[in-house]
Amino acid sequence: MLHQIGLNSTDDLFDSIPEGLRLSRALETPAALSEIELLAGFERLAANNPASARASFLGAGAYSHYSPTIVDHIISRSEFFTAYTPYQPEISQGTLQVIFEFQTLVCQLTGMDVANASMYDGSTALAEAVLMAERVTRRSKVIACGAIHPEYLDVVNTYVQHAGIELQHVDFDPSSGQVPTSIPHLDDQTAAIVVQSPNFFGCIEDVATLAEQAHGAGALLIVAITEAMSLGLLKSPGAAGADIVIAEGQSFGVPLSFGGPYVGLFATRDKYARQIPGRLVGEAYDKQGRRGFVLTLATREQHIRREKATSNICTNEGLIALAATVYMETMGRRGLRDVAVQCAQKASHTARRIAQIEGFSLPFSAPRFNEFVVRAPGNASELLSRLAADRGINGGLPLSRYFSDRPNDFLVCVTEINSRPEIDALLDGLAAK
Repeated sequence: MLHQIGLNSTDDLFDSIPEGLRLSRALETPAALSEIELLAGFERLAANNPASARASFLGAGAYSHYSPTIVDHIISRSEFFTAYTPYQPEISQGTLQVIFEFQTLVCQLTGMDVANASMYDGSTALAEAVLMAERVTRRSKVIACGAIHPEYLDVVNTYVQHAGIELQHVDFDPSSGQVPTSIPHLDDQTAAIVVQSPNFFGCIEDVATLAEQAHGAGALLIVAITEAMSLGLLKSPGAAGADIVIAEGQSFGVPLSFGGPYVGLFATRDKYARQIPGRLVGEAYDKQGRRGFVLTLATREQHIRREKATSNICTNEGLIALAATVYMETMGRRGLRDVAVQCAQKASHTARRIAQIEGFSLPFSAPRFNEFVVRAPGNASELLSRLAADRGINGGLPLSRYFSDRPNDFLVCVTEINSRPEIDALLDGLAAK
């Protein structure tokens, strides 16, 4: 093989990789483990999950919610757990029906007309939304609001940096934590405004006003959501005028699992359906009038010409989308709203109590859902480290990880699983420091 491509050795094959990055020693693989040892090892790893053995107030894109036991039971069935991509609809009706129901639920939650069969996660869904906006408008400038999750913005930048798309940023208002009421740089070359609501700081944005501004310039409004549970309480982005809505669906019955696998939600207006990335399952009828399900749209498959593809996503998070579907159908409209209300009420109570502790304050005035920023009297990273070591509490995320000019600020998230004793323990720990 080396001879056929004009090389003399495997070293020549990897010559483009800097020598300092190549592994020159033997792999240090451990000895084989028995099943008992392997399971014990996995249990030790699982115990390291911050939300599994201690009170946790971490959020910022991954949220700890209760999942009914039926979710794991259903997705563990062999016909779902081992199912392959549904290329052949005649033998994949169950899988296709689940995806169709998933799409329907996503449309109902987001207030949009059409949703795809899911994306890899929320961040890649946002990147695909930006690419889609460029295709729809044939414009090359995208304005991203400054309170979007920084890691989501990193993914977007990775996608667009060689795609001829100019990504501009708008700073958030330092007093409210929201996007400014007037978006600078908005002109007839703007493809889309991108906003997250609730944003990275937990602040709820005025989506309707942003939609009006975007549409006035002929641009689209993309709304990103990292905490999908907020859709159970807040006005849907579609009702507020959004053109594309993406979300991370992890909150719906998907465990934290050290960061994945998760599931990206993607929904848009019917008139943009042909530009949607990924797959779209549709409903069809045979000559006898019997209902069935088919892949109506597949944007990158063996049978699609690559130059016509709107995306290179090859599959979808089918099993995780199934988990989200089972969760949403188990909870129902009322159940989702009850969970969302609990999150909002507990977060409001916790924020109010923290603000009463001497030296602590809430720097942003905007309304919130279940996350909020706290300003400590000293270094937030050191405070949270002591809180974890001394009291076994994950008190939040230090914002200095992303914003070096905010060493004393940290992000707190409260969900329905945080009990009153846990909240009280957090308050006592902060007061003691």
